[in-house]
Amino acid sequence: MILVTGASGALGKLVVGRLAGRDDLVAGTRSPEPSPAGPPVRRVDFDDPASLAGGFAGARTLLIISAGYAEDDVVIARHGAAIEAASTAGVKHVIYTSLAGSGDHLTIALPHRWTEAALAAAPFDTTVLRNGLYAEAPVGLTMAAGAGAVPGVLAAPWGRGRVSVVAREDLADVAARVAAEVQDDVAAGRRSRHAGRTYELDGVETIGAEDVAAALADVRGVPVSYRPSPLGAVWAALAAKGVPPYQVAHAVSMFANIGAGLLAGERTDLPGLLGVAPRQVRDLVAGAVRASA
Repeated sequence: MILVTGASGALGKLVVGRLAGRDDLVAGTRSPEPSPAGPPVRRVDFDDPASLAGGFAGARTLLIISAGYAEDDVVIARHGAAIEAASTAGVKHVIYTSLAGSGDHLTIALPHRWTEAALAAAPFDTTVLRNGLYAEAPVGLTMAAGAGAVPGVLAAPWGRGRVSVVAREDLADVAARVAAEVQDDVAAGRRSRHAGRTYELDGVETIGAEDVAAALADVRGVPVSYRPSPLGAVWAALAAKGVPPYQVAHAVSMFANIGAGLLAGERTDLPGLLGVAPRQVRDLVAGAVRASA
């Protein structure tokens, strides 16, 4: 049986949709709402470790969608509870959606690397999917920080740096493929071809602030030029929008890394695992700008 956690989230929902034709699929979510057309659904709430024993029961392949969007100590506690429950339940193979190696200097890297180390010490086989940044992360946060407030200008703290971005749909395709192949291997009584593997899944293309400005110009129908702005202005701008403090810190970290040229991934396993060309970065940026403008 394959159990996918976070099945009601954006990435988890896409993965479940891609695995929906299998009769050994179970979706896990903190607020289960069974659907006649979908797979069986179980309550899996990382903030309630007692729910995990029943949620993980019978699972041989477990896909843990990272339970971020919280302070580091909360994320670590969630992932630690999931790993302990998987060990107790006798899960054979755990797949975890982590963060790309290019993001090692980001503040969000800490709970991911902690989780990878905890998985490496666990009694089951593991596969780590080191996901790159979605286009909507740098683009959406740039717009949220008021980058397009002045007509004709995109003011943002990108410097001249660039960042690799990837489509969530591509990452869902990879996760579904790996989960299905792992389960097929485990069901056949053999160690999976993906056991012990860490896949880097950065996007194959990078974007700079000029690309965001061009997309914004297309949306607004007027010329837009990029103007570098101070990194310090992000704190107040996002706080004024009601963004939680830890997310503001993560955003500042991301912009600092972009400006330092540290987020342009140099190696990726994405094309090989997809088997087709990744989705176009131009379309990803345009979609992110439309959603934020």
